[in-house]
Amino acid sequence: MEKTVVGLLEKVKLNGHGNNREIIARIDTGATKSSIDLTLASKLKLGPVIESMLIKSAHGTKLRPVIEAEIEICKRKLKEHFTLADRGHMRYQVLVGQNILKQGFLIDPSKELKEKVKKK
Repeated sequence: MEKTVVGLLEKVKLNGHGNNREIIARIDTGATKSSIDLTLASKLKLGPVIESMLIKSAHGTKLRPVIEAEIEICKRKLKEHFTLADRGHMRYQVLVGQNILKQGFLIDPSKELKEKVKKK
């Protein structure tokens, strides 16, 4: 399988129910699961919640809802599970974790993000 090279920041497209959004996501090899900001998921009408899981983070262990959503990263469309979290205080509303990266992605920290995406 050919590997897709991504940087530490990558422009992704989230496909909601008739509502798509391009956004800059943080690539995080330390995160087991990918995560989406609760407010963003609500605006895009992502969901429904399919399960809940315990997530360990720097802020402790929390039970988070999990949804399945379609994400497009480097022209590859994937349907994957995301936990929902309040990421409003964080710089990036989407975190791409190992569950997506294991599907044929390589991380090159020197790869720069070419285009900026406006925050909405």
